[in-house]
Amino acid sequence: MMAAGIAAQNGARVALLEKNDRLGKKILITGKGRCNITNAAADTRSFIKELGPKGSFLFSALNAFSNNDTVNFFHQHNVKTKVERGLRVFPISDSSVDVLNALIDFLKQNKVTIMTGVNITDLIFEKKQLKRIKLSRGQITADKYIIATGGLAYPITGSTGAGYNWAKKSGHTIVKPRPALVPILVKEKWIKELEGLSLKNVAISIYQNNKKQDERFGEALFTKQGLSGPIILDLSQHVGELLESGPVKLKINFKPALDYPTLDRRVQNDLSENKSKAFKNSLDALLPQKLIPIVIKLSLIDENKKAGQLTKEERARLIKLLSEFELNVEQLDGFDNAIVTAGGISLKEIDPKTMQSKIIPNLYFAGEIIDLNGPTGGFNLQICFSTGYLAGKNAAT
Repeated sequence: MMAAGIAAQNGARVALLEKNDRLGKKILITGKGRCNITNAAADTRSFIKELGPKGSFLFSALNAFSNNDTVNFFHQHNVKTKVERGLRVFPISDSSVDVLNALIDFLKQNKVTIMTGVNITDLIFEKKQLKRIKLSRGQITADKYIIATGGLAYPITGSTGAGYNWAKKSGHTIVKPRPALVPILVKEKWIKELEGLSLKNVAISIYQNNKKQDERFGEALFTKQGLSGPIILDLSQHVGELLESGPVKLKINFKPALDYPTLDRRVQNDLSENKSKAFKNSLDALLPQKLIPIVIKLSLIDENKKAGQLTKEERARLIKLLSEFELNVEQLDGFDNAIVTAGGISLKEIDPKTMQSKIIPNLYFAGEIIDLNGPTGGFNLQICFSTGYLAGKNAAT
């Protein structure tokens, strides 16, 4: 939508082909229906840093259409915004419908021909040019083409990966698509007993071969088969990459603000204050109620033992569970529950200053289809808006 509207605004006659019966199905479900449109990171370099090693590809696109430009765009289309924790930018209305309607109005203002329910059967390439798009009925020809079909995440919204097939047919390299910003599934079967338990202000680390590979601090959520929530989603891509070379463990620190000696004193104090109570009834101030039976089970401490009678070794096992609660990763959840797709069209084959294909001169790419994605917090929609802007502007020239 951004690419089509900007191309039309720059003088091109534009047709937007949409396979669904309406535009913006994925926008409607982003941010749990609230649509986190961008992140208010202080400057371009701060924003780029959040995208990891491939983030520098976005410099030109972000300079052309920044996070501030995104906010101004929606303000101009009567969508006022607010900044929340983590510099996440949302519409004041908390409604993704308002965001979608603003984009549709933008298309209509610039007289974009919107074609919904379109079934594309093939793209025809001849002599290093995209010549025409074959439909189930008829065909469409143009001077320039932009493929912005997204990845494989949330296939119920129409993301089937068809764009990868077309790009591959044109000679482009596809970096293996993986689910990203996705829940992590673990091997422990008892995890289902913790389903629905929300964690705040915890630190979660990922380990491989007994070495810490990454860590995040913030909120997480136990699911029926593993973990989800902001810090888990942000760790998931790295976990997926590590799994290809061997087993991965998660370690949760429920008390990250306390070092070992401080935590030891805290535990001793709690046990002392409850010394005449059974161990199972002495942990209310340390842990969420739902977590206590699991910690007791894993600690191998008799639940009916008096809290004041725990040995030093038993206390050490308890402290280890509080600071290094270990889970073995089974796998990542699938594309059905992934927010975005990692992988896609190789960045080496796209001009970052124009989003033009280096293989097919009249072809451009934008959005999730390219091999660039970021963490939660509005970064991925901004990638779409910035690359869409750049593709639209340059395809119109």
